[in-house]
Amino acid sequence: MHGQKINLINLSVKYGNFTAVQSTNLEVKAGEFFSILGPSGCGKTTLLRTISGFIKPSKGQVLIGEKDMEDIEPRNRPTALIFQSLALFSLMKVWENVTFGLEARGVAAKERYKRAIDLLDLVALSGEQDKYPSELSGGQMQRVAVARALAVEPSVLLLDEPLAALDLKLRQHMRSELRAIQKKTGVTFIYITHDQGEALTMSDRIAVMNHGIIEQTDTTDNVYDKPTTPFVASFVGQANVFKGVIKSIADGLAVIETVHGTFQGKASSKLTNASKAMMFVRPEKIRIGGEQQQNFMKATLTRRDLEGAYINLFLQASGEEIVLHLTKSADLSSLNIIDDQSEHIISFGSRDALILPEGELAATGKELAND
Repeated sequence: MHGQKINLINLSVKYGNFTAVQSTNLEVKAGEFFSILGPSGCGKTTLLRTISGFIKPSKGQVLIGEKDMEDIEPRNRPTALIFQSLALFSLMKVWENVTFGLEARGVAAKERYKRAIDLLDLVALSGEQDKYPSELSGGQMQRVAVARALAVEPSVLLLDEPLAALDLKLRQHMRSELRAIQKKTGVTFIYITHDQGEALTMSDRIAVMNHGIIEQTDTTDNVYDKPTTPFVASFVGQANVFKGVIKSIADGLAVIETVHGTFQGKASSKLTNASKAMMFVRPEKIRIGGEQQQNFMKATLTRRDLEGAYINLFLQASGEEIVLHLTKSADLSSLNIIDDQSEHIISFGSRDALILPEGELAATGKELAND
């Protein structure tokens, strides 16, 4: 197997007056694990189905390899699609499920069986070929679906939130399984998800999508560390957001005046003096204490939550919530974090803050719950 590159050129998809995907240019490299990340309704599944041929673009082109896919039916494209609902055939054995597409193409039973055994070995299901789907775990069924998709030797595997129905531990395990399978096969994977953890863990690159627009395409590190819009900064990972007005810009740093005080951070190239802006600081970048740092403020501790290896501290300052992440090994007693409602100095470095022009933020869990 081998992967092919995908090019979307000025691609848009409309349903009547509604534009699901706005004019998009995107290149996915051959053999890349590429994720399209965004909230429900942002257009990512529409984009995937357009690549697969189940939706025709209103404008623009889909190229796989160097070939324009216009008027090429889904079954004739070098793609295979895996949905969240795996749609395995309950009355067929595992090997028959895997080779269903080959049977439809007239491949002989003996050859199909051999191909199934090879693919089940690839997805770590050796010896399971004669079981029925009902005898498998959720993770095993997921791998059968991957093997079935790979059986037709696609150049591009399209995955539409395939892990969404699995529990957390199994999702985490399947992330590494899917990544390993992609590396072994060299097939180009395009993975749709609203789960930033999945995208960051598995992908070579990520496109972050919102309202039918791809806001940023970059490596996982850059999407997390160097977001280019407020939406990306607030959707990928957790961030404390401080709104304010730009007072000055010099040497790649900007000074922003907020209700908490005046702070300095890395400046976006799009900032201008006296403009409204937002400063983003990751919870793991904020420290307790540190009046000597460029940026510090007073805040009141309101809650402590244990989350595995992290302790999350929630503080209030000027009516806004600020979140800090400390590792579990942190000695809280030495930091004087003993009682709720205690007052603390919190601080962060200038290079640990990013200042962007004011823009749309991703919906918080609280906002989504109130929808």
